[in-house]
Amino acid sequence: MNTSTRTRALTATALTLAVATALTACGGESTSAGAQATTSPTPAKTVKDPLVATFDGGLYVLDGTSLELGGTIALPGFNRVSPAGDDDHVIVSTDSGFRVLNAAGQSFTGVEYRGAKPGHVVRHAGRTALFTDGTGEVNVFDPAGLGGGEKPEGRTYTSAEAHHGVAVELKNGELLTTLGTEEKRTGALVLDRNNKEIKRAENCPGVHGEAAARNEAVAVGCEDGVLIYRDGEFTKVDAPDPYGRIGNQAGSDASTVVLGDYKTDQEAELERPTRISLIDTATAKLRLVDLGTSYSFRSLARGPEGEALVLGTDGAIHVIDPASGAIDKKIPAVGAWQEPLDWQQARPTLFVRGGTAYVSEPGKKALHAIDLATGRKTGSVTLPKSTNELSGVVAGH
Repeated sequence: MNTSTRTRALTATALTLAVATALTACGGESTSAGAQATTSPTPAKTVKDPLVATFDGGLYVLDGTSLELGGTIALPGFNRVSPAGDDDHVIVSTDSGFRVLNAAGQSFTGVEYRGAKPGHVVRHAGRTALFTDGTGEVNVFDPAGLGGGEKPEGRTYTSAEAHHGVAVELKNGELLTTLGTEEKRTGALVLDRNNKEIKRAENCPGVHGEAAARNEAVAVGCEDGVLIYRDGEFTKVDAPDPYGRIGNQAGSDASTVVLGDYKTDQEAELERPTRISLIDTATAKLRLVDLGTSYSFRSLARGPEGEALVLGTDGAIHVIDPASGAIDKKIPAVGAWQEPLDWQQARPTLFVRGGTAYVSEPGKKALHAIDLATGRKTGSVTLPKSTNELSGVVAGH
């Protein structure tokens, strides 16, 4: 838990003036939930269209247009960050559970979904689903309810056994969530509005990740392909290899095609693949595309028109036509890099919002904004420390 080290306000003495001066010099530094900077009557400056980047020891909050550093929030441990689904908030996965950060206001709200090993955060159809791996608990809520500073009313479901899973709620109230144990994951099931099981598929070994495509088709990855749920039915799409793992995906409402990674070496300590997968959820067809460069699990995104985007270790964003698999262009973004062996270690990360791609460059402590239409770099900033994860607010989901 992050606590304030600032002293409480005293009477109007020279000491009070000295404390106030010191606070002004902090440049908008914020504290976490439960701690109040009572020495300063001025609230933190509101950050416009905030981005949030993690670093070893905390979070940076940046203006999404200027890339100006709005503030720094101390938060120890390895933390992950995801959009909450509205204009102001992000979800921070900490060692104690999911915490809600008002990124625009640079402060934790006090809303927390406690539990060991907080995992995937999924936004779909105006709802946000949290999956806690250590308990198997799923929490679903409307992110519009976060503005009140209290935990919004929502839906809860607990998996039969705890596992590294994922869940997504559909427009009709159905909840798709994964099946598995700590040792073995096997597939997915679908629940109605009352959490009664209505569909099940157990032919997806190693199930991991989720993405939604046009017409609300949902794909989850398997170690031998992908499992699609569409129009009330499951369809399995087999990989062309006996072991063809699609563990990370990115979807778009503008396309029926889901972008996925693709790995074939089951024994590798770390496979650095050069091929990506394109899965058409309408035809249940899978296409592989060789990029000529490797990438990481933080490299996949989608553009405003449904373009498939992959940040390669060659330093370029590869823009791929999801229908044909053609690589339309390569946009220079960062210097060449190599994926580290430890998945928690920093590497360049791609985050896309609207027509702008944000790319971190940890080796240079840098963050860049790139216009996807023109390929032009519209801004860059150098931060005090190297960043790890990168995300921001995303409304309209």
